[in-house]
Amino acid sequence: MELLESVLAGARAENRAALVGYLPAGFPTVDGGVEACVALLESGCDIVEVGLPHSDPVLDGPVIQTADDIALRGGVRIADVVRTVRDAHAATGKPVLCMTYWNPVDRYGVDRFAAELAAAGGAGCILPDLPVEESEGWRKAAEQHGLATVFVVAPSSKDERLAKITAAGSGFVYAASLMGVTGTRESVGREAQQLVARTRATTRLPVCVGLGVSDAAQAEEVAAFADGVIVGSAFVKRLLAHPDDLAAGLADVRTLAAELAAGVRRRPTA
Repeated sequence: MELLESVLAGARAENRAALVGYLPAGFPTVDGGVEACVALLESGCDIVEVGLPHSDPVLDGPVIQTADDIALRGGVRIADVVRTVRDAHAATGKPVLCMTYWNPVDRYGVDRFAAELAAAGGAGCILPDLPVEESEGWRKAAEQHGLATVFVVAPSSKDERLAKITAAGSGFVYAASLMGVTGTRESVGREAQQLVARTRATTRLPVCVGLGVSDAAQAEEVAAFADGVIVGSAFVKRLLAHPDDLAAGLADVRTLAAELAAGVRRRPTA
């Protein structure tokens, strides 16, 4: 968690937003997924979220669902997710988180999952469907192992609810830019900026915006008001476009990561 906090603070000191990439483990294969995560971190991403593929990903749209299905059909296991975190962090020294729904963690064992994630060098966990009211067990295990607990807030969250969520979280706050599921969109929308402002009124944690960012222009737009820009589906799309050529897919995600990294570093002109 200290590394995560340091990287986010470093981006702020450079007067820019951090770039956060997302890819599911085991996609297109376990080894290929590791290579893809490393490619993101080497090409401009400050932080990477490794997704734990799930058969019912309620927050994820069709692009990530397709990647999850490929990973699950390939036999991906939690051990592969942990390995992906370990190898991506070891190769780059950058913070790597796990993004997962609660059921796999609960079934695997809360303490066991936290311990293995921390031992792999993981910076924390994003838990989009874990209610704050039911999170005490996880938060205790995470704190014991030095892991951040990142919660998701949405435009529908009332101010009182925002305060409750941000008080329980650590590392950063994941602000969903709109109501709906992950996916690339033509516009991120004004709701995201309003949500960031409302969230910041409740916490000193960095606020990172996800859902919908797919190109450098959108990254620049979001970077003007958020502490971090989270991109997932756009990277997955690049890999899906090359189902039989991993090298071409990796080259494509490297190009996109570099473009997005340039976007978060551009300052709006007067």
